Amino acid sequence: MTGMLGHPVAENPIDRMFDAVYAHHGLPWQFWKNDIASEQDLALAVQALRPLGYKGMAITVPWKVAVIPLLDAVDDDVRAIGAANYMTIEDGRLIGHNNDGKGVVKAIAKVAPLQGQRVVMLGAGGAGRAMAVELAWAGASHLTLITRREEQGREVAETVTRASGVPAEWLPWQGEVAVPAGTTLLMNATHLGCAPELEPVPMLWNTVDPGCVVVDVITNPRITPFLATARERGCPIVDGVEMLVQLAMQIFEQWTGVTPEEGVFQRAVAEALGEPGRGAA
Repeated sequence: MTGMLGHPVAENPIDRMFDAVYAHHGLPWQFWKNDIASEQDLALAVQALRPLGYKGMAITVPWKVAVIPLLDAVDDDVRAIGAANYMTIEDGRLIGHNNDGKGVVKAIAKVAPLQGQRVVMLGAGGAGRAMAVELAWAGASHLTLITRREEQGREVAETVTRASGVPAEWLPWQGEVAVPAGTTLLMNATHLGCAPELEPVPMLWNTVDPGCVVVDVITNPRITPFLATARERGCPIVDGVEMLVQLAMQIFEQWTGVTPEEGVFQRAVAEALGEPGRGAA
């Protein structure tokens, strides 16, 4: 048994994707989403994983940082980034890992090289901080973090520079976002645009160059208002579903020991999102 802890989780297609891939490989496994609304409930849920017989657990917003003190051990990525997005449960020990950024890097690399990119990231929560560090490790030359919370933004910028040596700065999010000149990769790492609200990201789109790669971490809908506007401007786009597939493949292999085919995951998530024909071989 595997699953996910987060809040909210209802619109995330990850359970249907994993269950379909488990079935494809003939594994008698299941994936359960658990909506955890408070830190107190998070502690109770984590304590229950061992007696309930879980083999692994994904961690999503808003618990990627808060979960760390509840674990028995963490890997080097979690130590560098300060957030965990999944755990393995080995011999009764809960071990935290983070591959959020690795999934993003693989997804973006399908569209554009990361070397030398000047990145602007909107939001810097648990997923955003992992992505920022991994983008720096992958060759980005500069990162700007735009957040409403100054302490969070500055802390993540310092984490990026400390972990990678790449310069990073914080800018305040005030009203509509103006993208700094020279930006070549723009990423939304917030919940804005998620179903069912579909709240648009407040952007001054005339500050976004048509050649800028635009990325959104939201998985449902696949094409958010943010990505739809970017595509209308002629920007190359990377959606959150592609990131989910890339990181889910790595998690699946670590949990099960089975190396999956990407096409199986692509078909599974397309079916989960009601996209007939998409992901077909």
